[in-house]
Amino acid sequence: MSIFKQKGPTPLLVSYAVWIILGVGLLHTVLFWAADNTVSVQAGFRGTGMQTISKKDAPVPATFAAPEVLPTVETGKALAKDMYVNVPVLGHLKVEEFNRLMEQMTAWVTPKEGCLYCHSNDGLDKDNVYTKVVSRRMIQMTQYINANWSQHVQPSGVNCYTCHRGKPIPANYFWTEPANTKVGLGNDAGQNKPSIGLTAMQRDVFTPYLLNANSIRVEGLTSLPKKGTVGEGPSLQATEGSYSLMIHISKALGVNCTHCHNTQSTADWSLSTPQRVIAWHGLNMIRAVNNEYLAPLKDAMPEKRLDGSQLKGPTGDAPKANCATCHNGQNKPLGGVSLLETYPVLKAAK
Repeated sequence: MSIFKQKGPTPLLVSYAVWIILGVGLLHTVLFWAADNTVSVQAGFRGTGMQTISKKDAPVPATFAAPEVLPTVETGKALAKDMYVNVPVLGHLKVEEFNRLMEQMTAWVTPKEGCLYCHSNDGLDKDNVYTKVVSRRMIQMTQYINANWSQHVQPSGVNCYTCHRGKPIPANYFWTEPANTKVGLGNDAGQNKPSIGLTAMQRDVFTPYLLNANSIRVEGLTSLPKKGTVGEGPSLQATEGSYSLMIHISKALGVNCTHCHNTQSTADWSLSTPQRVIAWHGLNMIRAVNNEYLAPLKDAMPEKRLDGSQLKGPTGDAPKANCATCHNGQNKPLGGVSLLETYPVLKAAK
């Protein structure tokens, strides 16, 4: 006989207790769903957990928004190269367009420091300030990315503010870490330090993959080594390096693994999202940018910045870019807003 139909104090107490527990549980469920402040967007096949979850009330940094641009100007016939000296990259612009771009770059990169952060008091044409040499190369780099890496950056493209966000130095960059020359227990293999949460993740995950071209796809296909293959194939450290890079990408873009991968099989391209292809082009792009534009700048840079802070890394290398340099926590930098139509000179070199 059911306890709900029995008479007497004991069965009644049990009945009341059951109903109270059910009522409290239902109340908690209702309150949980009513107070839930997350938004879930499906990003792949149904039933695979491929979704992007975000908080409704998450604060949005001011630097996530695209900056205001200067109004367009009427132009005359004179070119910048006819008016100014030593303008090899932008000399083809009309004088008015050239001046507008210079003013806009100041607002994007050095709003507090002003023009003299890059230019010399001895004359605007002088190259005796290293920041002018670097900024000229950065304009060329921006043009190179927009012209040659449309698979990753189009349709929005990139501009100076994409990385700088109103600061002379982008918030995110990396230096190559010195090699550990210790042996035995003194060699930490680049792991287990407070800077990486005392984990097995690599401290310098960028040099192998975003400067050099080490293989990222090192997933083993068997749970244990096959007979006769011990010591062959990817090492455990290589696997940890790959995971370290993936975690960086996830944090840099503000997404989880399923933004690109299907957790059923992370290595399977046929199950992955289109974003994985875009990310693949991005990895190749940033490797090219680091090798062709950023790393060579070490010869033009002093040890210290103009404000006295360290400019070169511990191995004497120049600062280099990683995924967070442009993305800054967004899967689409600046929300995907394009400024290239306003400043078409940044599309390609002439």
